Amino acid sequence: MEKTELIDICQKLSAVARKAGEFIAAEREKFSSDSVEYKEVNNVVSYVDKEAEKIIVDELQSILPEAGFITEEGTADTQDIEGLNWIIDPLDGTANFIHNVPNYSVSLALAKGKDLLVGVIYHIPANEMYEAVKGNGAFCNGKQIHVAKSQKLGESLLATGFPYYKFESMDKYLLILESLMQKTHGLRRFGSAAIDLAYVASGYFDGFYEYNLNSYDMAAGVLMVQEAGGVVTDFEGGDDHLFGGFVVAGNAVHKELLAEIQRFWN
Repeated sequence: MEKTELIDICQKLSAVARKAGEFIAAEREKFSSDSVEYKEVNNVVSYVDKEAEKIIVDELQSILPEAGFITEEGTADTQDIEGLNWIIDPLDGTANFIHNVPNYSVSLALAKGKDLLVGVIYHIPANEMYEAVKGNGAFCNGKQIHVAKSQKLGESLLATGFPYYKFESMDKYLLILESLMQKTHGLRRFGSAAIDLAYVASGYFDGFYEYNLNSYDMAAGVLMVQEAGGVVTDFEGGDDHLFGGFVVAGNAVHKELLAEIQRFWN
């Protein structure tokens, strides 16, 4: 696809994200905890996630009919492993949404195989629209964003996600957390991987790492970081992050951060 075509798709994708975000914001005003469902232990979902995903899928089908779908809530699952796919998280940070913590987002991306082409993250409570097109930079509300200039891990502020299920690797995770707490300016856990990655792209955080993520959690954010001048790998330092579940994203401290993770993970 030509860059001009991808930019046009990005603009349309932003409009879709905003439409879904407006629905989510309206539902938050009348949301009841009685509507919460459990996909598995500690993994919550609501009718808002599902209805927002239906809105998104319906809109995207008309933008690029030939593309498949990778969706969190299963509204559409027609992915073409090597072809074009929409990668959709209709409400990233569902637990935050349920508890009325203002840190949740719509995360949408277009990829060809593992190659990310377009990404949009709409931070709903903050009314911040993050956009990225491969080879065209990353933007927030129309202003170009860049990763932070910190050069050393000791000068960094990091973000992570706490595991809420699949606790088999918890001991390793806690060792990494303990070490980084002593070697950085601190760590933050905001509850939306998409927003965490957007904040790395914006230069607020110097790095982010997490495991047990799905492609829809990180797709748009990964492209955002890359287009803002950052580096993204898996825990091995390779490029199997999008569908592998392990992600390390950062600015110039990425190499040090990855090395620290590998001390305990390998």
